[in-house]
Amino acid sequence: MSAQEGKGPSQASQLVALARERYDLVTSEDGRPYGVRKHGPNLAMPLRGKAGLRSQMARLFTDINEGAVASQSALADAMTVLEGMAAANDPVPVMLRVAGDAHQVVVDLGTADGRCVVATPEGWSLRDRSPVLFRRSGAMAVMPEPVQVRSREGLALLRDLVNMDDEAFHQLVAWLVAAWIPHIPHPVLTFKGEQGTGKSKAAQTIVNLVDPSPAAKRSQPRDVKAWATQAFNSWALCLDNISTIPPWLSDTLCKAVTGDGIVDRALYTDDDVVVLTFRRVLAMTTIDAGALAGDLAERLLVLDLQLIDENRRRTEEELDDAFSEARPAILAALFDLLSSVLRELPSVRLERMPRMADFARVLAAVDQINGWGTLASYTTSSAEVAADALEGDPFGSAVVSLVEADGSWSGTAGMLLEHLPHPDTVHAKWPKDATRAGGQLKRLAPILRSVGITFDDSKRTPDRHRQRLYTLTATPDTRDARITASAASTVSVIRPDLGFPTDASRPASVRSVSRQRPQAAVADAGPDAGSTSASASGTFSDLREQRSPDAADTADAGKHAISGPHRLCVTCQEPMDPASGPEVTTHPCC
Repeated sequence: MSAQEGKGPSQASQLVALARERYDLVTSEDGRPYGVRKHGPNLAMPLRGKAGLRSQMARLFTDINEGAVASQSALADAMTVLEGMAAANDPVPVMLRVAGDAHQVVVDLGTADGRCVVATPEGWSLRDRSPVLFRRSGAMAVMPEPVQVRSREGLALLRDLVNMDDEAFHQLVAWLVAAWIPHIPHPVLTFKGEQGTGKSKAAQTIVNLVDPSPAAKRSQPRDVKAWATQAFNSWALCLDNISTIPPWLSDTLCKAVTGDGIVDRALYTDDDVVVLTFRRVLAMTTIDAGALAGDLAERLLVLDLQLIDENRRRTEEELDDAFSEARPAILAALFDLLSSVLRELPSVRLERMPRMADFARVLAAVDQINGWGTLASYTTSSAEVAADALEGDPFGSAVVSLVEADGSWSGTAGMLLEHLPHPDTVHAKWPKDATRAGGQLKRLAPILRSVGITFDDSKRTPDRHRQRLYTLTATPDTRDARITASAASTVSVIRPDLGFPTDASRPASVRSVSRQRPQAAVADAGPDAGSTSASASGTFSDLREQRSPDAADTADAGKHAISGPHRLCVTCQEPMDPASGPEVTTHPCC
């Protein structure tokens, strides 16, 4: 019999009774009310919304009352009562897609029946009911069940879907495994390459392995609120075709890597708030990662994609079909590796901890299991990304040039601004006053340390103004690398001028030279290269690429190489016997 006003329980009372009979009412740790079906999937259903408890109660009321429809006011009253009941209980964790700790990882498959994958150090298995309470969002899609094959076969299938070298692929596999370990920060996976390298498709493929979504690729958000909404409803996100990142988004992405919370005013209220808390797995595609400056550079894992030959290109349909067919086996292989990583992590000890230390431990565990070198590759590429970020910052480049030329510098921010040569044109990243210069120095401090320049701002001036003193010091290795770079540049110019054969094995960029031991690098440049370049004023650009000295320096260097006290053999470039006359220009054995 249908419920009529004034006869029996009201519609709102019936709705509340139906909800209490079939659902447990809980509140998440961020204060949101949910309903969990009794004896059903361990899924948290929001009280309101298109797929929330309200719509379920409206349907159930109609089924029970012979087609009668509950009024909107009755539904609103019932939801208010249910929210109060949920708030009376202690908060419980409500997770999105991935949950767990160092001993167990649970991945929600996104199916209606609530199935999941549980990975432990002993292995992984499919479960019909999740041991963890998950919530769903409209940005989620169903993840297929993993199909057990040999791990190497699954990884080989993934290798065929991405066009990168083995070193980059190994880092990608390690990042995928780490993406399912929710209690650690994850670096922003950055696909870099020119047009035609398949960056967007590769990013879509990788994100759909971790957290399938109908919109795996997203445009750059317009503000913090738009970003928070996206991040709250997806475990993994990809920002596609990023060229420049505004400061607010750079800071927001950094916080999303390590964990972020955004407080906003609740709808239809004056003083109530809603809290969005999240730590996310992020990816993005870009042509020039050097344009991404700031502390975000230290949180990147940059993978270079190779240009695809025209005879090897495949259509979108072919790639989608290949991915759909291979995905179950790829997932199984990744879950195999995840279980092995959980088993190895307790015994992993690093000699030195980089910025993303937890992720570095995962890399070390993967290296122990597969015999790869992902940790070394990651630390090397991180240093290169930091150097690229400095190149894109005129103020940072000027500071590095100053410190490397003098060895150290100490003074106030105002003194630093006066000492540095100002750019010819107005630049947005050049500080306008001493206050901004001091703040920018602090932001650059981590990147400066990564290129071998220590930063200290713990002291103040002894006068009554008590201004902060900044002390910047180049480590000996950094100065040796700069001298080596200048020497290599000088030698590379002297040889063509004297008619000597050019050393084809010398690298085009001095970046690789700076990673060698300084003594070995100086020896390679020639015994007299250090003294030749010691008088030259080194700049930060000397560390980035070989630059030709001016004509005077070239002439002096050439004269020194031929008639100086440490003359070099024109053939082997080894020192000549000082007792031999200036007319002798080569060793007898040469």
